[in-house]
Amino acid sequence: MFLEERQEAILNLLARDGKVRVKDLSEMFKVTEDCIRKDLGALEKQGKLKRTYGGAVVRRENLHMLEVSKHRNTDVEAKRRIAQAAVKLIHDKDMVFLDISTSNLAIAELLVKTDREMTVVTNMIDILVVLARNPKIRLVFAGGKINKSRDGFWGGMTLDFISKLKPDIAFVGAVGVDVKENSVSTYDIEDGINKAAIVRVAKRAYVVAEARKLSNDGNYNYTSLDTLSGLITDSKPADDICEAAEDYGVEIILP
Repeated sequence: MFLEERQEAILNLLARDGKVRVKDLSEMFKVTEDCIRKDLGALEKQGKLKRTYGGAVVRRENLHMLEVSKHRNTDVEAKRRIAQAAVKLIHDKDMVFLDISTSNLAIAELLVKTDREMTVVTNMIDILVVLARNPKIRLVFAGGKINKSRDGFWGGMTLDFISKLKPDIAFVGAVGVDVKENSVSTYDIEDGINKAAIVRVAKRAYVVAEARKLSNDGNYNYTSLDTLSGLITDSKPADDICEAAEDYGVEIILP
């Protein structure tokens, strides 16, 4: 087997299993462990994996999609499925917090059609605009300093307001969810501080994230999965991710 063929086979195994071990690869391809380490080193330099002690794991992506408004039209079907699952968790007359997230905007687009009574609190402008069309929803806006992408508010005033709330249920967005590392991340620190506060004050808090975000990372870890009531996503993750979630006592909720 040529070097290129072996490295391609390693990447295929990594895509299937999520991780590889030097010892196993050495036995499988009948080459030395040092040869495998060189393969992994070359593939890491190409950005195709991340080396770990004794092997390698799938490289998590950071796409740096900083402005929420710029990706509201991506993964539309996935967000719709997440919203359908989320709405089922809301009880009549609940206070619901929807933070800055395009998945939460999809939830708002379902809630605007409901006849149920509830209070919705949000710091996202688009959610405010959507839900203002339903007079049965008591709408509360968490203002403060407008954020960089100008789609919502954060900062000290917003945080102070959030800290005084006791929502029955909250849905918070994420840039990345690393189930194995028990972390949920976003890009901007101020956004992360708000999200952490919402999780802290809510009686039930759920992260809403498309399945692809289970392979993505942000720059700021704002909470751990084991502080949440659950993770709502659009399709069943790989078995190893489901097992890791179970170990942390995190329920994965699907449509």
